[in-house]
Order: sequence, then C-alpha cells, then structure tokens
Amino acid sequence: MTAEPYDRPYDLITMGRLGVDLYPLQTGVELARVESFGKFLGGSPANVAVAAARLGRSVALVSRTGADPFGDYLHRELRAFGVDDRWVTDVTEYPTPVTFCEIFPPDHFPIHFYRRPKAPDLEIHLHELDLPALRAARALWVTGTGLSAEPSRAATLGALQERADGAAPDALTVLDLDWRPALWDGPAPADEARPLYREALRHATVAVGNADECEVATGEREPYAAARALLASGVRLAVVKQGPKGVLALAADGTAAEVPPLPVEVVNGLGAGDAFGGALAHALLAGRDLEEALRYANAAGAIVAGRLACAPAMPHDDEIALALATGTGSVPARHRESRPVDG
Repeated sequence: MTAEPYDRPYDLITMGRLGVDLYPLQTGVELARVESFGKFLGGSPANVAVAAARLGRSVALVSRTGADPFGDYLHRELRAFGVDDRWVTDVTEYPTPVTFCEIFPPDHFPIHFYRRPKAPDLEIHLHELDLPALRAARALWVTGTGLSAEPSRAATLGALQERADGAAPDALTVLDLDWRPALWDGPAPADEARPLYREALRHATVAVGNADECEVATGEREPYAAARALLASGVRLAVVKQGPKGVLALAADGTAAEVPPLPVEVVNGLGAGDAFGGALAHALLAGRDLEEALRYANAAGAIVAGRLACAPAMPHDDEIALALATGTGSVPARHRESRPVDG
C-alpha cells in the first residue's frame, strides 16, 4: 500500500487501538439473544482521529490490523473518514480484533473484547515509527492501553520521549489514561500499570481520564485531588471526566474550569469519550479558553451518546454549535446510521 507524500505537519496523530465494533441493532437485549449487528470502525485512538477529522483537522493514525478482510475494511473506513492510514500496517500473525457490546441505556454498556492471542495494534514497534512526523505534529494522542504489552509499550514511551525532546513548546502531547484492565495480562494489572502511567505522564503535556483511570494512574480518585496529582506528575493540563457531574480541568498556570454535562437521551454511551477527546484536541489547537474547550468537547460527547455507533456518529462543527445553542445533545444527524430496535 502506498500513500501520498505529506508536505506539512499533521494537526493530530493518534496511536494505538484499532478494530471492528459489532454493535447490536436491538437495545435492552443480552448478547446471547441479539439477532443482528451493525459493523463499524472502532478502537479509541481511531475514533478520536475520526472525531478530529470530522472537525476539519489533518489527522493520521498509527496502528496495525490483521492481514484479513476486516483489516481491509478498516483501511477503507479510515480513508472515507478523512484519516490518513499510511502508518496502519498489517500483521500476518494475528487477526484484526473485534469488539461486541450490549446496549442497556442509559448507563449500562458491557463490552466484550476479542483480541486473542494478541491484538495487532500491540505490535507497533519503536524502530518502525516515523519519529520526525510524530515530533512535528501539532498534537499527539496516545493511550494507556498502548502501555499494556510490548512492543507497543516501548513504542508509546518512545513516541512520548521524542515529543518531550523535540516538539514545539506549544505542542500538545496527550495521554488518554484509557484504563481497560481486561486488556492487561497478569494477576494485578493496576499494579503493573501504575509505574508505566507515571513514566508516560512525565513526557505528556495533557492527561485525560475518568475517576477509575485517575486512581490507577495516581492513587487519587476525588476529582480535584486527582487533577492535582496529574499536574504533579508533569502534565500542564489535567482533565478529569466525572460522568453525570460533567468534567473538571486544572492547568499548571492555575487556570481551572468545571462544566456540567449536556443533557441527551442516551442510546449508546461508548463513543462519547472519544468524541470528547477529538473535540477537545480540536478546541485546544484552535486556542479556545479552557472552559469554552470543555463545553465544546462535552457537547460532542453528548451528541455521540445519543447515537448508536462511534465513528460514524462523530459530529460536525455545526452539529456541536446547534447542541450548545439548544442545550441538548439530541440533535439531528447529517448522515444515516443504523438505529437500534427496542428488545
């Protein structure tokens, strides 16, 4: 596969998980009784990339797939969404992963990962990274899952080190804490993860996570304590997602903001955090002040929570503007997507 040359730095490069989401087209039904599924591009870094591309950013993804039809599907989807797939390569040894979920609105969405014997996106090697491109990007987004196994662990830490050594002073280097204990091996995954999170935080400028993720990374769960602990770890901006209480952010310069969630009739909450992440990166790159950036990202997350899919549901800027103007994430979609049927 060949890619067109790029002549300027990307606005955003994301790195890590990529796979196929198979979502039930019936709600309130356990997986064993589901009769039909929709197939979508999935994986948090891939969804963040799509979210930012939808908002007009130049975006590329660093990841891997199996050398199989699902891998071909993901390449087509990435390109269709405007995400550069030049650094998404095949691994012949492992199949492209799939993820199933169950949909029980408003707040119960069990996830079932099929990433065995190993997911291709954990086979990202440091020596294969385009380090100059990673260094030059205006923003880099990596995840805690990338730390869960080698060689992805060394590649993730190496990319962060490259940014710390050579990125522009105002560049964003985001660590999405992305705590998925099922994706770590060993009897005590949190104990294994904590020192790796601390090492990654030393080289990041922004940390994003919910209470559970902050507790794994810092030992602190209370939002303000967790945000202060993240700042003490070395980042310049700590963003703590609080679910129904909204989101809190503290910056190293003393700036603080806390905004409530935008109400929405929830269909599937699984993609909301990725929409939040892509919109947050876009807003910070645009130079918006902290509170405005959080409100914008919150609106993007609410919109996706009101839709079935993750990647196809990512909102355009005018949809976010409408949500903010009307005070609800329940806004009409520009594009068609499969809708679930009540079970």
